[in-house]
Amino acid sequence: MTKKILKGIVKSTKNNKTIVVEVTRKFKHPFYEKVIKRSKKYHAHDETNKFKEGEAVSIIECKPISKKKTWQVIE
Repeated sequence: MTKKILKGIVKSTKNNKTIVVEVTRKFKHPFYEKVIKRSKKYHAHDETNKFKEGEAVSIIECKPISKKKTWQVIE
């Protein structure tokens, strides 16, 4: 099974080796057919602490590193 890759913007870098990435998706409502935006925040592992707030990053699924961290930063 392939791993999911998501693109988002870094919202927080306060934790050590962890960043919070907000991923926004758009979809059409099944009945009303209006385009809706939904966003979700993911905790991702950043080994070198090189990413700053506001940067666009890609994250990929990985095995659980902690309770909330199951994603890892690619670029």
